[in-house]
Amino acid sequence: MEHAFDISFEDGIASPLSEEELCADCAFVLEQEGVERPCMVSVSVVCDERIRELNASWRGIDRATDVISLECERPDDPDLAPGEPCELGDIVLAPDYISRQAAEVGTTVQDECRLLLVHGMLHLLGYDHLEDDEAEVMEAREDELLALIKTDRPIERVTLTRHRGGEDA
Repeated sequence: MEHAFDISFEDGIASPLSEEELCADCAFVLEQEGVERPCMVSVSVVCDERIRELNASWRGIDRATDVISLECERPDDPDLAPGEPCELGDIVLAPDYISRQAAEVGTTVQDECRLLLVHGMLHLLGYDHLEDDEAEVMEAREDELLALIKTDRPIERVTLTRHRGGEDA
């Protein structure tokens, strides 16, 4: 199955992960989630100021964050014709914010970015973490997926406490 990924980098902003890895990790999540419909996903790598603007505009929270997921369609949308590609949505990553966060939680910038990319993909697929029971399901799924993705160091347990208040992603 052919998924399509549109990867963009804001001028002067370097991604912790290569374009190839961003695409491969997104495709991996779709495969592991059993998505049988071709999907289109956009991943943008931006500065803290740009993600702050998006967070303020889309979520009413006027501060920078690590990742924002903007859902468009779901693969199981009954309005999509058989075989019609699904425009899954957009993931926006802020590597400077992610770098500071990685230092705080004691992981590599690349692994924190991998976690947030998986996190964003799961949001696009309908997972959420606003309620404790939802967060437990999402965290468990992230644990499972991250155990299968090549990481710099083993990621033993995902904790989304920095996301639980609904302020991020």
